[in-house]
Amino acid sequence: MSSTYGIIAVLVVVVGTVTIGTYGLRISRTTSDFFVASRTVSPWWNASAIGGEYLSAASFVGIAGLIFAHGPDMLWFPVGYTAGYLVLLALVAAPLRRSGAYTLPDFAEARFASPVVRAVASGFALGIGWLYLLPQLQGAGLTLKYVTGAPDWVGALLVASVVTVNVISGGMRSITFVQAFQYWLKLTAIAVPVVFLVLAWHAHGAQGLAGPEFPEFPERTTVSFDTATAFHVSETTPFSGTGVVDGQRVQGGGALAVGDHTVAAGSRLTFSEGSAVPHVRSIPSTTNEVWALPMRGGERFPLYAVYSLIIATFLGTMGLPHVIVRFYTNPNGRAARRTTLIVLGMLGLFYLMPPIYGALGRLYTPELLMTGDTDAVVLALPSRVIDGLGGQLLGALVAGGAFAAFLSTSSGLMVSLAGVLSRDVLRLRSVRGFRLSTVLAILVPLGMTLLVGKVPVADMVGLAFAVAASSLCPLLVLGIWSTRISTAGAVAGMLAGGVPALVAGLVTISAGGSGEWYHVFLARPAAWTVPLGFVVMFAVSLLTPRRVPPGVNHVMVRLHAPENLGLRSQDRL
Repeated sequence: MSSTYGIIAVLVVVVGTVTIGTYGLRISRTTSDFFVASRTVSPWWNASAIGGEYLSAASFVGIAGLIFAHGPDMLWFPVGYTAGYLVLLALVAAPLRRSGAYTLPDFAEARFASPVVRAVASGFALGIGWLYLLPQLQGAGLTLKYVTGAPDWVGALLVASVVTVNVISGGMRSITFVQAFQYWLKLTAIAVPVVFLVLAWHAHGAQGLAGPEFPEFPERTTVSFDTATAFHVSETTPFSGTGVVDGQRVQGGGALAVGDHTVAAGSRLTFSEGSAVPHVRSIPSTTNEVWALPMRGGERFPLYAVYSLIIATFLGTMGLPHVIVRFYTNPNGRAARRTTLIVLGMLGLFYLMPPIYGALGRLYTPELLMTGDTDAVVLALPSRVIDGLGGQLLGALVAGGAFAAFLSTSSGLMVSLAGVLSRDVLRLRSVRGFRLSTVLAILVPLGMTLLVGKVPVADMVGLAFAVAASSLCPLLVLGIWSTRISTAGAVAGMLAGGVPALVAGLVTISAGGSGEWYHVFLARPAAWTVPLGFVVMFAVSLLTPRRVPPGVNHVMVRLHAPENLGLRSQDRL
């Protein structure tokens, strides 16, 4: 891709975001404007904003990268992301809006009348938000690095700066306009190139992926290694180039024997057309035929991995603070339900695109399997498949859309994090407190980008989903639908489900790939941590009936009674 076109596309997105956010500043005056846009957002506007916010780095670049690397099992990510809203619609959308709360901790206190439950919910809301914000900054660094060659931290700092300015300027009112605009920009940026990519693929002979061959370099390809990389070679592969391979200085030609190898940072190796592509160790080395089969992605217990992924994505959506806060901007529960239905259609339309990028990546950009930069497949494909100016312009469009994804999701996360920090940590329930909290909210993930290595963005987002499904999901579902949940049960359930999910995910991310039999149980913990959270919450509640809040029946009537009865609790702002 020409860096000039890519830079222009990114700048247009940044300028457009700031301009629209400035418009929001003109109409944001009250505390309610900053926190929940005065609860006056219509279903279509809100659905567009949710689409812009929800379609994050994991959706725009991460899903395609996972399908590219691991095969069709990863299709459960977009299915789960979308179906999660159906569960949200059926179980919590309307009652949560009727609660009159702004944040999940607000709901916890309204339902349980306990500062301890609120504090634990606040801790999980902050942790989940930061886990979700980190891959947005990583994805921004990847995009800007691909476009300009700048260090990873530059893109992260740019997104952090733009989002902080927008959120400080107009809060929820401001970013609603920004995110609605960015949804349609992202849909255009990912859908238009797909049309041309499929046409080009058909013109090239429409070769398929089902076959006993390993992915091959489609042409003579030079691979540059920015970091030390370990990979597996399935067939003896000749190469030429310079660098350090397996601790030996290489100058000229050589061959990689079958087995595991390491390449030092700064090495450049060139492979001939038709050579089998080595795979970084974290990606299973499989033939195209095996890659195309379900439950053959290299996991020791593939059926368990699939079910765990389904549980995390289906139930994790309702525990994401930046998703839940959007329903507080609707005027009533009916509007919240309508918003959710529209969102389902918007997400379904968008998620038709990433699998196409993932499949075409196996044919045209297989060298990414060797470096581990599989998230870059969406950015790399247009200029690789389509020659000349057309490919460069399409690549720039995709880069602009990717940057919009990072900006819009980061905006929603910043608002939800700032809300929790200002209301529960700093105890400053004012516009000034909100703005101060916004600055504090971005410092943690920005610092983490310097400490965390190269982690697929969808994996980090998957961890956030698993923790949300294991902690805040039981709190919402049981808190809304059962009068028997006690304060002790609520706290015990959140800790019993959320803490093991967080620890298991962080251990696998820090340790990398592992061949041990228990690796999949730690990498995909939701199948055991979610039931653990629900069971502990309900069981402890049965053992502590005296800790059930005395006014629970009155709260339940407010959560479930129609708005026209006038029983909804007062908005808690």
